[in-house]
Amino acid sequence: MNNDEKQLHWLVRPSTVRKLWIGSSVVLTLVVLAQTVIYVKGYFGFDAWFGFGAIYGFVSCLVMVLMAKLLGLVLKRPLDYYDETQPHTNPDPSQNKIKESNNGI
Repeated sequence: MNNDEKQLHWLVRPSTVRKLWIGSSVVLTLVVLAQTVIYVKGYFGFDAWFGFGAIYGFVSCLVMVLMAKLLGLVLKRPLDYYDETQPHTNPDPSQNKIKESNNGI
């Protein structure tokens, strides 16, 4: 491990990220393979299929990511949305005084 890698947080070090990917893949594979020895009773029939939970979880995550991307496109603001160089359309300040004086009547 070089000096640059020691300065990084342990979760973002390339060596740790690789170990986490490998460890997570092994655990997920073992969980799916456990269905070969553990009986899963399905309530709807198709949810008893081999690997259904893993496939369902992956597809659900994929749909959520795609919906978030679509929502991001719909709600996205332009890059210069908060740009302060644009002129503001403020009314004449003298009109504010007239409105304030008429509020009490």
